[in-house]
Amino acid sequence: MRAMILAAGRGERMRPLTDHTPKPLLMAAGKRLIEYHIESLVNAGLTELVINHAHLGQQVEQSLGDGCRYGAHIQYSAEGEGQALETGGGIHKALPLLQGEAFVVVNGDVYCDYDFARLTVPNGLAHLVMVDNPAHNPKGDFDLTEGQIHSEGAHKLTFSGIGVYRPELFAACHPGAFPLAPLLRDAMAQGAVSGEHFHGLWMDIGTPERLQQLDKMLGGGVNL
Repeated sequence: MRAMILAAGRGERMRPLTDHTPKPLLMAAGKRLIEYHIESLVNAGLTELVINHAHLGQQVEQSLGDGCRYGAHIQYSAEGEGQALETGGGIHKALPLLQGEAFVVVNGDVYCDYDFARLTVPNGLAHLVMVDNPAHNPKGDFDLTEGQIHSEGAHKLTFSGIGVYRPELFAACHPGAFPLAPLLRDAMAQGAVSGEHFHGLWMDIGTPERLQQLDKMLGGGVNL
């Protein structure tokens, strides 16, 4: 499988850090956030990578290059400055680079120790990795019951931002900006979304405070 890292977000909650630096390039313990994902994906054998970008996107390409120093081959899906397509639209635009096969997607603004080698092609349209609800999302996102994901239910967990999708999930979509969640909810209604509960380390690095927390946890000494 190929893998896509979502890196096009503006990072409003991270300002002023993201005024001049794309959020995926922010540092924690001496390493860019996105580099942790690249290394984890490569270690799992996922070396064909696609990265989308919008805000200050050229910095992403200049910093990561073609991926050879990570043992990867990186292609970029440029959305244009100020033209971020949201999650669904960004994935849809990148589909030609993903070669028409099931692919892994991971949000560029999370940190985790998930083993991507565990992921396989889903029987349905999507497979989502769920985590315990953090303090900033206490009600969760979707229900996970007996390996199936539902829009509603008694066992709501938080979507980690890690998933495997079949291109067919986007078959009725048109170019432009649109969110991913409605597509997933439609697929859930068809019983076409499986899931798993990941109990390892996972953090949504959405604020400067959480970035500093991650930096300290990893042994860094950055003063933000």
